[in-house]
Amino acid sequence: MNVRGITVQNFRVVSDAAADIARRDGHIPAADLNDRAQAVAGVAAQTAVAVDREARFPHEALAAARTQHLLGILVPHELGGEGASLSDVVEVCYALGRTCASTAMIYAMHQTKVALIVRHGRESPWHQRLLRRLCAEQLLLASSTTEGQGGGDVRRSIAPIQSETGHVALVRDATVISYGEHPPVMSRSQLEKSGYLKSFPHLLGCVSCLHGNES
Repeated sequence: MNVRGITVQNFRVVSDAAADIARRDGHIPAADLNDRAQAVAGVAAQTAVAVDREARFPHEALAAARTQHLLGILVPHELGGEGASLSDVVEVCYALGRTCASTAMIYAMHQTKVALIVRHGRESPWHQRLLRRLCAEQLLLASSTTEGQGGGDVRRSIAPIQSETGHVALVRDATVISYGEHPPVMSRSQLEKSGYLKSFPHLLGCVSCLHGNES
């Protein structure tokens, strides 16, 4: 259920160049991030009732988040992001959650995926390219943590990585992909072209999402 206990008034839409303003000590100025979050929250407030009533994806709010360049803030500066802290992300989630819980939840789930890549994959050239693309195109990462047996414990998996004659194998049945119809993260053709799908054949069901009618 969306919480609409406040009214956002006189919020200003910050330009697309907001993400490029001067930073001090490597951090995003709090006022800048707050302005951008409030701009998205204002859009979310206008559609929160419809999102709940129709049980639909908050397209308008996520489009506003892209306009405000909020999807890549957690990515380090050298990879095209803004080097935001987890506290910064929490503040954005809080601002969004005060007007539309659906928007806030989707944004938070996206950022958990970004955080995992930043923490565990930033030394990998392939993941570096993914993070750069995420920032440049403001991609939304889908969340797929449900395996059917783990319940809500997202830190425990029934699909361990296994060593097989000098290679690693991972077979995972991801039965649920949250908001999976919407984020164009990476298509099958792009994964096959990169060669990554050959090494990780179950990648499409684990960390990626198909776009449109690609299969």
